[in-house]
Amino acid sequence: MPELPEVEVTRLGIQPYLEGRKVTAVKIIDGRLRWPVPKHLPKTLLGQKLQAITRRGKYLLLEMDTGYLLVHLGMTGTLRVLPLYENLKLHDRVTIDFGKLSLRLHDPRKFGAVLWHPKTNGPIEKYPLLQKLGVEPFSEEFIGEVGAQLLFQKSRKRTIAVKQFLLAGEAVVGVGNIYCSESLFEAGIHPAKATGKLTRPQCTRLAAAVKLILKKAIEAGGSSLKDFVNTDGDPGHFMVHTKVYDRKGLPCKVCKTPIKQIVQSQRSTYFCSQCQKR
Repeated sequence: MPELPEVEVTRLGIQPYLEGRKVTAVKIIDGRLRWPVPKHLPKTLLGQKLQAITRRGKYLLLEMDTGYLLVHLGMTGTLRVLPLYENLKLHDRVTIDFGKLSLRLHDPRKFGAVLWHPKTNGPIEKYPLLQKLGVEPFSEEFIGEVGAQLLFQKSRKRTIAVKQFLLAGEAVVGVGNIYCSESLFEAGIHPAKATGKLTRPQCTRLAAAVKLILKKAIEAGGSSLKDFVNTDGDPGHFMVHTKVYDRKGLPCKVCKTPIKQIVQSQRSTYFCSQCQKR
C-alpha cells in the first residue's frame, strides 16, 4: 500500500508538470472506487486552474479555483502524467486533462479515492477524512524536542504496542508498516513494547528516527513491494536499504543477530532482539 513516502514521491513527480495549468477535460472511466467518484467533476473542474498540489498524510490535495480534489492511492493506485495521445490502459479509472498532458489514476483493485471539497464548505483541514490525522513528520510541530514531547504526551497511559501506536497515525502521520519496523530499529525500541512505557529519551530517539527513515524513503523513491511505481513508471528502491524489514533470519547489520519476524494485528513486524530489547 502506498504510504507517505510513495505519496510524496508522486506529488513531487506530478507537481512541476501541472501546477498553474487549466483543466481541459475530465473523464470518469470507472467511478466505483472506495467511495464513488462525484459525477459532477467533469463539469465542475472544466476550465479551473490547478493552483497547488500539497499532501496531508496519504492524501494528495489538488487545490483548484473553487475547491480541492482529494486523491488517495488506496492499495494499488498510481498517479502519472502522460501525453494526451497515449492510449488508456486497463484499470485506468479517472483522467484529468491539462491541454496536451493527462493526469491518470490507475487503480487495479479500486481501493483508491477521488473526492471533492468545495471551498464554500470551509478549510480543507476540516474535511472529515483529514480532521483526526496526526501531525506531519516534517512540520514545525514535529521538529526536535517538540516532536519528542508530542510523542511522549500522546503515549501516556496507552497499553497498545508502540508499533500499533505509530501505525494508527494519531500522533504523527505517514509511518506505514515498513517504516514502523525501520524507525523502531533505528531508535532501538522493541515493537511490542507498551506505548505508555516509552521514556522521554526513547521518544526523542523515535521522533528523530521517524523523520530520518521517511526522508531516506522519499530520497529512494519510496518502497515497491508489488505495485507501486513513481510518475515515470519506475519502482521505488528503499527496500534495498532496509535494515530489518523483510530480512527474517538474516544477520542484523549492526550486531549480526538473526532478524526475527512476528505478526502484530495481522501485519508482519521485523526486529533485532539484541538491538531492540524490551
